[in-house]
Amino acid sequence: MVAAHEHFIQRLQTLQQSTLLELQGRVTAMGGLIVEADDFCAPVGARCEIRTRHGDSQPAEVIGFRGRAAVLMPLSDGLGISRGDYVNCISTSMTVPAGEHLLGRIINAHGEPIDGKGPLLCQVRRNVHAERLGALARTRIDRPLPTGVRCIDGLTTVGAGQRMGIFSGPGVGKSVLLGMIARFTAADVAVIGLIGERGREVREFIERDLGEEGLRRSVVIVSTSDEPAPLRVQAGFMAATVAEFFRDRGSDVLLLVDSVTRIAMAQRQIGLAMGEPPATKGYTPSVFALLPRLIERCGRNVHGSITGFYTVLVEGDDLSEPVSDAMRSILDGHLWLSRELANRGHYPAIDVLESISRVMVDVADDKHQEAARKLIRLTAVYRDIADLVNIGAYAEGGNAEFDLAVRARDIINQFLQQDVNEVVTYEQTLTQLAELTASLQAMSESMGRVNQVNGSAKYGPKTGNSSRSNSANISRIGADRARIGI
Repeated sequence: MVAAHEHFIQRLQTLQQSTLLELQGRVTAMGGLIVEADDFCAPVGARCEIRTRHGDSQPAEVIGFRGRAAVLMPLSDGLGISRGDYVNCISTSMTVPAGEHLLGRIINAHGEPIDGKGPLLCQVRRNVHAERLGALARTRIDRPLPTGVRCIDGLTTVGAGQRMGIFSGPGVGKSVLLGMIARFTAADVAVIGLIGERGREVREFIERDLGEEGLRRSVVIVSTSDEPAPLRVQAGFMAATVAEFFRDRGSDVLLLVDSVTRIAMAQRQIGLAMGEPPATKGYTPSVFALLPRLIERCGRNVHGSITGFYTVLVEGDDLSEPVSDAMRSILDGHLWLSRELANRGHYPAIDVLESISRVMVDVADDKHQEAARKLIRLTAVYRDIADLVNIGAYAEGGNAEFDLAVRARDIINQFLQQDVNEVVTYEQTLTQLAELTASLQAMSESMGRVNQVNGSAKYGPKTGNSSRSNSANISRIGADRARIGI
């Protein structure tokens, strides 16, 4: 009975979103990416069709107003539109089909299936720009959501309802990482938005990275780079809307959006077409207003959760780039994919020193956090002396922590790396992390016993040759790097 009542309410909302009064205007001007229609009273975001004198129709979306004219952006190439063509309003808001039948399907930004598996059997549609969760309607994030990737689960643990960013330059492996997360995650449903991608990469991601098993419990929304800007922006919100449907049904949903940068570029294109003043690197103010509205669609309520992973393309590997900088301030943590690690064959190329999860302290126990901090610290220590080790100038015995970082480097790297097809559960990750911590402790104690047998206190405060040698080498290398501009 409750299910029937809920279904009735959703059908009523769908009817309310339809256009009950016919709205019509005529094309008066067209320039660049926009069309102006005089005396057209449709609201911003309304879906329209432009009927050309050749008898065909072209979809468009209202993006603003100029005086008495409504400004539309065609959702096609715009060829064939001429002055005086009629404009009809189809719907005052964009909706997307919602239902269990979406699982395993691939749809475009119009909400239409593109996978050749027949029509969607969803009888309910949801508003793409639905109201977001209120601040006090969100429940606290207090439990982890395993991703199946050992490096993430062990050192930057993600909570159910968290928003994480994946920052990288092109070609560093973010799509493969997203595919691993979608296949191995403990979430009930994965909603994947492939936005602004090259058409060739869509099939590659679905068949190679996601796979048949991952697709079975996923919904994929596709808007390629050759589609109009409104469709690319719309696809991002469609992915969030579909995720909200499954969350409200009590599921833990994983939302993967690749990439937010393409959405920001599409919104910049719309803003410039409307005459917005460009700001940093040409991004308009509406871009930075849109990003929080998109990201805040994630979260956890009393029914379920949406955990978001958003990829951010970093131009020139520069994290101070406008979109990257804005996203870091909105998200609950980020993963940085290092090109240097990728070039070394280290996969996944996650730089643990540049990555952080802001909710790890709420979802991981004290023993887990202590072990993660120890690994991260040893990684940082090794990075400080990496130049000395690489040129053979490091002298062992000057600092116990330095020596431990050098000796433990290989086993730490084994923990941080993972094969694309290797499935690691959250429990296995914690077990392996505990075993690694115990090995490091045993290694440290063994080094201490050797020093005691040798009658040496070489790891205490001293001014021995090795300590002075390492200090001098570090100073010399620092001066050399500064002189050549590294």
